[in-house]
Amino acid sequence: MAGNLGPKGEAQTEPETRWLLLIHQIPPKPAYLRVKIWRRIQRLGAVAIKNSVYVLPHGEQAIEDLHWVLREIIEGGGDGTVCESRFVDGLADAQVTALFHAARDADYVQVTEEARRLERDARRATKSEKRAEIEADLARLQRKLADIAALDFFGARGRRTAEDVLSDLEARLRGAGTHADGAKVSSSVRGRTWVTRKGIHVDRMASAWLIRRFIDDKARFKFVPGKTYQPERHELRFDMYEGEFTHEGDRCTFEVLLERFGLAEPGLRAIAEIVHDVDLKDSKFGRPETAGIDHLVAGVAMAHKEDEQRLARGAAIFDDLYEYLKRKRK
Repeated sequence: MAGNLGPKGEAQTEPETRWLLLIHQIPPKPAYLRVKIWRRIQRLGAVAIKNSVYVLPHGEQAIEDLHWVLREIIEGGGDGTVCESRFVDGLADAQVTALFHAARDADYVQVTEEARRLERDARRATKSEKRAEIEADLARLQRKLADIAALDFFGARGRRTAEDVLSDLEARLRGAGTHADGAKVSSSVRGRTWVTRKGIHVDRMASAWLIRRFIDDKARFKFVPGKTYQPERHELRFDMYEGEFTHEGDRCTFEVLLERFGLAEPGLRAIAEIVHDVDLKDSKFGRPETAGIDHLVAGVAMAHKEDEQRLARGAAIFDDLYEYLKRKRK
């Protein structure tokens, strides 16, 4: 962007535009038009800063969305404008961000309350028809949560609570056997040999720890070459090519194991976010513990060539990390 010239002739870069404003006037009739436009704006995640003035974070998609709303307003006999804006005086950026936090937190609270009601129903449910109804409601809430998260531009705090309650409910509905630590697991995986690639690092260290502590305390581990390995009978492969448990989409193996076994113990979701960011290096979750765990795991790999030693050292790290995160959450 071209800058302005300062008092001494130096080029000065203009501050970055952060916001888009929709300013509109809608005629009183037909009455449905005002309701229609209000609902459309809500679906975009915009918040009101004054009567008939709505704001969204600046972005190409937001520009396109607001222009479509403006077109509907004008076709309905109203008037309006979409403009790029910086708040120089009066309303501050932090205050606008707080409006977005409040709006999304209210949505998350609604999902959380509905999920807790379903959880109470699930405890009392005995008939399969009722459980099927609860499962359908859970799927609806999961979709609703995903829709809210898509409009959560600044990471409202209520999201984690809603996600945790829904995860707990999903784990309860899945049933199956119960591990000593409370994990829902199937007897078909007990006492198996779990196979992964040699040279284990963060995802394989963490996944092996998760397997032995929460899924199969009798698990045996085997470290093999990558694509050339042909599994033997009763072996389960993780974090490797064509493995039964490995990366799916943008999720690391640890995240996949949590979902597949319905593990919802306090602290595990936080560990999953840390492992994800260290393994995939995409800074998706940005937890403050990530850099420290990254350095510790790298140190284990540097100091120990044998996978059995790495496994033991990694297990100690994740045992302590789990205790810290579990108690911190409480």
